[in-house]
Amino acid sequence: MIDLRNVHKNYETGKTVVHALTDVSFSVKKGDSIIVRGPSGSGKSTLLNILGLLDEPSKGSVYLKGSEVSYEDFDKLAILRARTISFIFQSFNLIPVLTLEENVMIPLMIRGDLTRREKKQRVDEWVEKTGLSFHRHHKPDELSGGQRQRVAIARAMVTKPELVIADEPTANLDSETAGSILDFMKKLNEEKGTAFVFATHDPIFNRYAKSIVDLHDGQILSNA
Repeated sequence: MIDLRNVHKNYETGKTVVHALTDVSFSVKKGDSIIVRGPSGSGKSTLLNILGLLDEPSKGSVYLKGSEVSYEDFDKLAILRARTISFIFQSFNLIPVLTLEENVMIPLMIRGDLTRREKKQRVDEWVEKTGLSFHRHHKPDELSGGQRQRVAIARAMVTKPELVIADEPTANLDSETAGSILDFMKKLNEEKGTAFVFATHDPIFNRYAKSIVDLHDGQILSNA
């Protein structure tokens, strides 16, 4: 689905060059469920940003479904990303003035290939699948942490992505709620073939992942 080939990513801060990733080759296939681990500063966020087509490598190539990704046309890249990849963040990133269903609708708003009816049907489907039907008109501050994370999942899945990138998705949840959320993600992975890449330190993920990638100083130490 997506391949990083000999990717380097450098950041310049004044006269200093930070090597965030060094010669990283990494692939995500349909149905994968991968944990990315590493200490702070190891390059996890940079790797996720490049996987999610949010950032451009300094050197190396990224291939999506066999075609090399071009970063020259920002609008075209945004559409490609919106139709293929979704994101789940630890802080939920919900818009407080919008209702639950309006938050779920957001990623569909730029989709010109769907009718208004199709967009509403998708929102209704994922609000129901995440068990939030009775809260659809509630705003984020009227929801529990687990419910808000389910909204974030519904928002991520409403586009029917092939890859979901999740950055510490259970960091703000208790262990019982986290387990419930991960059970739901596992079901999506098994039934729909949705690939998941998790950046996390939470050991609860170990029983859900099919492989683990260890990063240190911008390099992959192991990929098991």
